[in-house]
Amino acid sequence: MTAIAATADLAALKARLKATWMDGNYDYFSRFVESSAVEFFDRLKVPAGAELLDVACGSGQLGLVAARRGVKVTGVDIATNAILAARGRATAEGLDARFDEGDAEDLPYEAASFDVVTSLYGAMFAPRPECVASELLRVCRPGGTIAMGNWTREGFIGLMFKTFARFIAPPGMPSPVLWGDEATVRERFGAGVSDLRLTRVMYRFNYPFSPADVVEFFRQYYGPTTRAFATLGEAEQAALRAALVELWASHNQSREATRTIVDGEYLEVVGVRA
Repeated sequence: MTAIAATADLAALKARLKATWMDGNYDYFSRFVESSAVEFFDRLKVPAGAELLDVACGSGQLGLVAARRGVKVTGVDIATNAILAARGRATAEGLDARFDEGDAEDLPYEAASFDVVTSLYGAMFAPRPECVASELLRVCRPGGTIAMGNWTREGFIGLMFKTFARFIAPPGMPSPVLWGDEATVRERFGAGVSDLRLTRVMYRFNYPFSPADVVEFFRQYYGPTTRAFATLGEAEQAALRAALVELWASHNQSREATRTIVDGEYLEVVGVRA
């Protein structure tokens, strides 16, 4: 927190982050990565009736999967529109799922409230990772499961972050991909977990459009990318777009001009609350 406190007012930072995640259309964007939520949840083997909290839940892509399996789901996210979308989806399906607006660094729940606490590509973006780790531990019951999916520095999303960094100054907070580093994760959870399993997993991005259209899809619908482009002038936007298209194209495994298939590595974190 020291670096953040020295450079910006925390409340102002949180307001900017909330606005960023509310930009674009995360509900639509997330529909294309729901397969990873299913795979992630299946590996956890959560029994029906368990109480699960999904932190930085977005529009419910993981929580809804769990609720369909009979799990008692609560989701929490900083973005108001994502929570409204998650509630609407749960209501439409008649699912036992509750979605609350809230902060991953200050969760609005009592200690030891949940059997399972998850976060898939979500809480890793909060600006104070030590607070996130503390809160995930606090709300999980002893013997319960804490599970995260976090993009790695070496994987494709890490490379995409590097591409953005060539055009946009770092935001002055710890890099999100540190949550994808094994040693860092062990240090952050420390004695709070009695067992910690760290596994590098590949997620396959599979979009039914070209690499150029993938970049435009991110620009329109993924809030951080939308905001990043908005901070640049016309020439810089064109240069960033070209760099991103080249990145997606160079990693594309599809032979079809209208499909993009790219493997992105993430660190699967599964701990047992001490």
